[in-house]
Amino acid sequence: MAVKVSARGQIDPFIVMDVMREANAMAATGEDIVHLEVGQPGTPAPERVLEAAERALRDNRLGYTDAMGIPQLRERIAEHYVVMYGVDVSPERVVVTTGSSGAFLLAFLGAFDSGDKVALAAPGYPSYRNILSALGIEPVVFETRLADRYQPTPGLLSERAADLDGLIVASPSNPTGTMIGGAEMAALTAHCRDRGVRFISDEIYHGITYGHESVTALAYDDEAVIINSFSKYFSMTGWRLGWMIVPDSMLRSVECLTQNLFISPPTLSQHAAVAAFDSHDELRAKVAKYARNREILLSELPKVGFDKLAPADGAFYVYADVAQLTNDSPDFCRRMLAEARVATTPGLDFDPYRGNSFVRFSFAGTEDDMRQAIDRLGDWRPGS
Repeated sequence: MAVKVSARGQIDPFIVMDVMREANAMAATGEDIVHLEVGQPGTPAPERVLEAAERALRDNRLGYTDAMGIPQLRERIAEHYVVMYGVDVSPERVVVTTGSSGAFLLAFLGAFDSGDKVALAAPGYPSYRNILSALGIEPVVFETRLADRYQPTPGLLSERAADLDGLIVASPSNPTGTMIGGAEMAALTAHCRDRGVRFISDEIYHGITYGHESVTALAYDDEAVIINSFSKYFSMTGWRLGWMIVPDSMLRSVECLTQNLFISPPTLSQHAAVAAFDSHDELRAKVAKYARNREILLSELPKVGFDKLAPADGAFYVYADVAQLTNDSPDFCRRMLAEARVATTPGLDFDPYRGNSFVRFSFAGTEDDMRQAIDRLGDWRPGS
């Protein structure tokens, strides 16, 4: 008799990771691949972070920490909200996590029960719906519109769903890079608060914006769960460190969950991350590099056949409508990789309904990567 395998793992893959694996395998054979698939900064961690990590290693400060994180880091994160947003946050409400991925797991387990319904936008980060599904929570996916900058609105929520238990928003968004302004955030949080809907705000791309100010949901809803990360703006992807701001009503639940699931976040990364908040000058210079990459793609992609682009207000992605070129974005991206040696992510990863007609380009790499990609795509002539 066959041994049972849990149905929890029978979820959709995170396609971008499959693309990266295939691109890396090609590179290992000597192929010259331009990586525009993964949202990983092409810049190193800040110098002060590296120095702090070296000190922590020398001092052998690598044992378990408090489950919620070391006090110094929780205090610096709380201070960050005062400096960046003018919002007072008690350090006791700060939960340091094993990446934002650990934060999503803790947030969903702490806020929702099996069978609850949680709304999220399409296109959107695929791991939201996949983690929810694995936990037995029902993802309610809304097809958002370019007219609304691919963001949910109170009207859309009222029109298409009832009895929601939660809403996840992301600003700047992955994959579109679009953002929610203050008035829109106020309206969304009020809509949820009036209906007892838990608001979860993914703010991991805050700091990486182009002419727009990042707005934290915490300024409008003290019961919102805020999720952020050291991976993107702070350029620390492999350090696997993130954080949450949790309302008092959820704090003990999240503490018990993180004690049992993770024991504590990565210790070396925590000691190093304290110095990240003293590195804004260096970090802003990194964002300026992304801005140059963004300008290259926005100006040059239309010249090589990709002329329907979402507004990239923040993050480091360009989301392209390629309906005139394909109705099978996974196959299109496979051909682009095999024939042009440019790795990109099919829109199906982010939108299970319309994603076959979209492709995401990441401009987190170097300026040379962007220019090489444009040259190769021009020679490839998509759709020919």
